[in-house]
Formats: sequence, C-alpha cells, structure tokens
Amino acid sequence: MQTYDFIIVGSGSAGSVLADKLSASGRFSVLVLEAGGTDRRFYVQMPLGYGKTFFDPAVNWNYKAEPDPGLGGNADHWPRGKLLGGSSSINAMVWIRGAREDFDDWRAAGNPGWGYDDLLPAFKALEDNEAGADTWRGVGGPLHVTDCSNTVHPLTKRYLAAGKQAGLPLNPDFNGAAQEGVGIYQISTRNGRRMSAARAFLRPAMKRANVRVETNALASRILFEGKRAVGVEYLQNGRTNTARAGREVILSAGSINSPQLLQLSGIGPSALLKGLGIPVVHASENVGANLQDHVGINYTFKGKLPTLNQILRPWWGKLLVGMQYILTRSGPLSLSMNHAGGFFRTDPAFSRPNMQLYFQAFSTVIPKGGERPILTPDPWPGFSIGLSNCRPSSRGEIMIRSRNPLDYPKIVANAYSTNADVDEMLAAVKFVRKIAAMPAMAEIIAEEVLPGPSIQSDADLITDFRKRSGTVYHPVSTCRMGPDPARAVVDPRLKVHGIEGLRVIDASIFPDNITGNTNAASIVTGWKGAELVLEDHK
Repeated sequence: MQTYDFIIVGSGSAGSVLADKLSASGRFSVLVLEAGGTDRRFYVQMPLGYGKTFFDPAVNWNYKAEPDPGLGGNADHWPRGKLLGGSSSINAMVWIRGAREDFDDWRAAGNPGWGYDDLLPAFKALEDNEAGADTWRGVGGPLHVTDCSNTVHPLTKRYLAAGKQAGLPLNPDFNGAAQEGVGIYQISTRNGRRMSAARAFLRPAMKRANVRVETNALASRILFEGKRAVGVEYLQNGRTNTARAGREVILSAGSINSPQLLQLSGIGPSALLKGLGIPVVHASENVGANLQDHVGINYTFKGKLPTLNQILRPWWGKLLVGMQYILTRSGPLSLSMNHAGGFFRTDPAFSRPNMQLYFQAFSTVIPKGGERPILTPDPWPGFSIGLSNCRPSSRGEIMIRSRNPLDYPKIVANAYSTNADVDEMLAAVKFVRKIAAMPAMAEIIAEEVLPGPSIQSDADLITDFRKRSGTVYHPVSTCRMGPDPARAVVDPRLKVHGIEGLRVIDASIFPDNITGNTNAASIVTGWKGAELVLEDHK
C-alpha cells in the first residue's frame, strides 16, 4: 500500500484546485482519484460540444432523480462530469460568482472567513479576466475568463434592449459591483477552448513529480483507524486497491458522490446505515440531507429574423461553423449556448435578485434522441428566454440504496415543494413574457411556441412550469458547512465533524445555494479549502 500526504477523491472543480495548490511547494505528495477518464476529447474541449456530452456515458454519470411530484411526476436527468475536470468539463461555462450577500450569509451563519470580502481576493487571484482588472476582476491567474461582448449573436442586443424596456438596468459585469440587471455572460474559455478546472489547475499539477492522478479509479470506501481517516479503498480495472493518507483524506467528489462515499464509509444517518448493514463510524443525520438545487424553464419563440438555427441545423452550416472553429477557434462553436442573461427580483422588497435569466439565440423544441439537441436546433428561426430560481426554499436529499459503491444513490429533489417557490416562479414566468412583449423583442417575434398563447391562467402557468421545468445542474449543500454538528457535516475549516483527518471540499459544503451558476463558487471553495489545509500543515 502506497502512502501519500493527501488523497483527493475527485478531480472536479474543487479537486483540481486542491491538487495544484497542495502540491505547488513540493513538500507534500498528492494522490488524486478520478472515477472517470481523460478530458482530452474534442467535444469536451470545444465549448458548444457539451450538447454531445450531455448524455455520453464515457464522460457523464448520467444520474436520474426520482419521479418528482413537483415536476409533474417527471424523473429528471442529472448530468455530472465523470472525467478529469468533473462537471467543469461538461458545463455551460457561464462564469458567475454569486451575490455578495450570499457569502456574507454564510459567514453570518457561523462560518468565519467565508464572507464576500474574505473570498474576493481568492476570486481575483484565480482569474485571468479578459475584460481587465478592476476592483472586482483579477488578471494573471490560472483560469481565463472570456469577455464575449463582441462575439454574441446580433439578436442579443434586442434582448438587452427589451430587458431595459422592462425596467432592468444594463449590467456590464455580473461579477462586479452588483448582480441585478441584464447583460452579456462571461464564460470560462480561452482561445476558443473550454477552460475547465482540469485545464487551469490539474494539468499543470500533473507535471510535478509529487502528484499522481489515477483515472478510472472509483473510491469505494474511506479507511479508518478509530475515528481517524487513514486512507481510501478504490476500484480500478476490476481490482480493489488501497492507498494510505499520512495527513488527510479530502473528498472533492461533488454534491452527489461526496455524501455517497461518506455514507458507504459509515458516516451518515444511523438508521439508513444500519438498515443497509454498514457499520456506523460516526452518526451524522445531515450527510446527504439539505439538498438544494436551481430549477429552470425556457420560454421559446419563433422569430422573424435569422437565429443560430439557420446556421447550426443544415449540413452546410455545420460544415461552415466547424471549419471556422477548427481554423480560427471562433464562431458559434466557441461560445456557450447562453449568450446573455440577467438577474431580477420577483418582489421589490427583496434585498437581492432571486431569479436568473438566460438568452439563447436558438431553439430546440423538436428533440433528438440521445443528445441535448444544441447542435441540431429547430428548422425555423427560434430563440429562448430561460430562467431559474436562485435561492429556492425546497429541500431534497441524496441517500445510498445499498452497500454497493457501483449502485447510484437515490436523488430526491423535491422541486417546487414549497408555496414560496411556486409563487416566485409564477411571478418570474410572467416577467419573461413581459420582456418578450417589449418593443425591442415584440417586433421580431412571430409567435410564442412554448408554452404557447393558450397558457394564460395562473393555474395553467403553474401546471406548465411544473411539467417543463428541470434542474439547471447546481446541486449543493449535501455535506453543508456550519459550526453546529447537529446541523452540519463539516465545520468552517471543512473538517468533517467528529472525525480526524477527513475534509469535504466541494459544492456540497455550501451552507445555502448562491445567486447564479455554481462553478466559480465551487472553484473558489477549492482555493479557500486548500489555504485552510496548508495552514494546518505548516
């Protein structure tokens, strides 16, 4: 059995940062266990290629949530990255940090060091923002952030104008002074290629002699001596291997796999573990509980002007944009599907936005089996205005079904299970229609395709968004951070309550969800977590 100073389970957004920062001095040996394989795949590196990875079992766990009454009984598809870089290798690349108040709430809940002013230096240090440095943006860091202002589809300007006509300010930087308003999204790419956490952090770390990365290595159990974590058992190529950690085991497997591995290892709800015949190392009712996620829906329109549909659907258009991308690393394939978006409040009494907008200059009403039909859009000029809730009050859970690490856990999302979530989504979809009714958009809309003009009453709007909503892939809080072991899984230094030598450092530790896409906050969690680890091992 080989011994390393640190074993990191998972090479995703946080794990890649940890591997880089913990190995940088050369003092510590680091083993990274990744259940998936390489990220060196064309459709991973090409930004719009994530339509192809959306169901691809070679790079995607392809989880499925339980049938959800809140979603009209639908069983939601939950993609999660199963490769180097984790979900940062298959996500939509929108670079949003979250609102100042989100992180200040974390700190106020008893987590010193996690407020916005505490984390801003880390955000700036890890970024290389093409828009340039200012009070909020950083340059020169390992992760490049692309300014898409000059490359988005021309229809984006009409969306921004309509947002202003509907009463929202134009916001040049959602990661700047404030989030509210409409604007163009910054994305995590560089020179037309995806800037995953693997590319920014893990690949440089892999060049060091003190870093070892094992792919296709599924962590199956944490090994303990008493209440101290001392190693990890993992499955690879049909064999069971073990590795020992001289200093710490760190779980960075994400909001699904981190609680799953804790439960498989005897840390979790005692009744669940005993019922499955798993010896209880430490009873913790919060492992896998408190699941929070953002839920979204698209309103789709048939336009009077060309959209990306006209270039991405025909074979000659695919050839054209493909050649453009291969030769110049530019064009539609170098961008996210979300060219613009925004944040708004459904109630002016709220202190900060509670809804996020997305503008997509194409439409995919007609589905294609086996892939997210980004690269095969509708045969007519279409576009979508989407939205998702930012801080829903609904809570779900993720619990193992058996002792077998190969069995997928049970994901219960409980979407729209509170009246508050239903009420705010009802107000939000009405606001989407308000944007579409503004002169800048109305004059180029031929018709509303989804849900369509027949859906007008509150009851019909609610039925529609329950039926058509789904996750926007931001699950958090299943190993949440907090000072009280009765309410949290890890303490403010990300150490698992009641256990020595074990931390969780990924989005599962978020005390509450943030206002916006979760990838940037997951990466800064890895950065901050690495600083905490290094402070404890001087």
